Amino acid sequence: MLSNLLIKNYALIKQLEMSPDPGLNIITGETGAGKSIMLGAIGLLLGNRADVKALYDSTEKCVIEGTFDLTGYDLVRNFEEENLDFSEECIVRREISVAGKSRAFINDTPVNLDTLRKIGNQLLDIHSQHDSILLGNNEFQLQVLDSFADNNSILRSYESDYQAYRATSKAFEDLKNQALQLRKAFDYDQFLFQELSNASLKTGEQEELEQELTILENAVEIKEKLQLAYAYLDNPESSILDSLKNAISSLSQASRLVPAYEFLRQRGQSALIELRDLADEIDQVNSKVEVDTGRSEIIQERLDLIYTLLKKHQATSVDQLLDLEQELQAKLNVVLNLDDELASAEKKASAAKERMLKAAGNLSERRKKVTKAIEKLILDRLVELGIPNASFSVQIKEIAPSPNGIDSVLFLFSGNKGVAPQELKQVASGGEFSRLMMVIKYILADKRKLPTIIFDEIDTGVSGEIAKKMGRMMQNMAASHQIIAITHLHQIASSGNAHYFVYKDHSSDKTVSRIKKLSVEERVQEIAQMIGGHNPSEAVLTNAREMILKE
Repeated sequence: MLSNLLIKNYALIKQLEMSPDPGLNIITGETGAGKSIMLGAIGLLLGNRADVKALYDSTEKCVIEGTFDLTGYDLVRNFEEENLDFSEECIVRREISVAGKSRAFINDTPVNLDTLRKIGNQLLDIHSQHDSILLGNNEFQLQVLDSFADNNSILRSYESDYQAYRATSKAFEDLKNQALQLRKAFDYDQFLFQELSNASLKTGEQEELEQELTILENAVEIKEKLQLAYAYLDNPESSILDSLKNAISSLSQASRLVPAYEFLRQRGQSALIELRDLADEIDQVNSKVEVDTGRSEIIQERLDLIYTLLKKHQATSVDQLLDLEQELQAKLNVVLNLDDELASAEKKASAAKERMLKAAGNLSERRKKVTKAIEKLILDRLVELGIPNASFSVQIKEIAPSPNGIDSVLFLFSGNKGVAPQELKQVASGGEFSRLMMVIKYILADKRKLPTIIFDEIDTGVSGEIAKKMGRMMQNMAASHQIIAITHLHQIASSGNAHYFVYKDHSSDKTVSRIKKLSVEERVQEIAQMIGGHNPSEAVLTNAREMILKE
């Protein structure tokens, strides 16, 4: 419900503010006084295109702000879908800078126009005589059926099942595509894995083989050097060990004379032990060095295999090849287990589809059950509103599952006797359409909480008793919904809970559109003028007063 509307610096409006009544609000005024300007400003709150030319004062920004009371409206989900915090008092603001830049805010959070439209259309419903788009929209027609059938909870349940169906179906299709790609690469991956597996690579193997090959390729020279080193240390004719033994003997004799030299003898003895151990180690190493061309060839072949694999896989070490072998093994295991995964995914998708179709079927049945009741209610009301030969039917066709179910709904209408009902856009005139749309919103008013409805001169083409009935219908709707009606008919104007008058103020240098809430006597005067023109007679004033009091 719109609790306050502020318009600043827009078209002919310098500043306008109103706090509509929760019930039926009437707006009247002379042609061109600014009623359409107000609607244009309100349209900005619904995401309509902004134009810098609309500024009243080109040096100041334009601000349109609507404050809404959302108590009792089920809109939390709508706000959550747009990542907005929900509050029962919602402020929607639109600004146009002097440079023409437009900005929109919901509860002071900046939003884009798409979000503004989604939220704004839940708060305000502007309906004019020529607004035929909404009624011809399949989604709106479905909403009419669902609201009348009280399908909100079952529709939410279906939406959940539908999303689960979409998710599981997508997962199954993605897995099938993945399986197709993996299976295409399976044979090659298996070949690569088998090649690495057959190689039986080991960590550190390359370095060990390279060292062993170096020894084998240089075995003769290595043995010569080792033997020479051993000879220097322990040659029977002249060796370092014999010379060191003689040195130790001399140090032993000196230490007997000077005990303090004992440490020199001990160091010599330690050196002798170390050198003897070194000589033994050289002899052992030398005995292991063999000239074996057969072994060299075996090692060379093994290293050639390793080098080939490294180059093939652009690796720098055997460890990287071992890692690759494990990765290939994992990929092959995935493919080998794909059948089980595919079967499981298909089973989930099938079960989700079954649940979704069952929910869709229940939803469709509930829609079909209320079509006859809706048709009768609409026809009865259309007859009341002066279309006695009207025919109206609801056509439901089954379609592929969608977020709204498996139904395509089409409203068929004819306003003339002997003419078969057809799609609204083909047969409904402006006046007929307006009354049909009003009737639909009238029957919906008893079924769900509607947003603030603004009727923009939908009474065009009607008068007399029909106008009275339209006024009464608006009153009935306003018992539980906020209605704002812009009208030229006194029968409707007299029905309001509050009456606002739009007029032009020429008192300053520039004409300004203003609005004021009329008192009872001011309402009497305005309605009398709507009946009898300027300077209405006393009889007309009395008639106007009776109409207001009667309403």
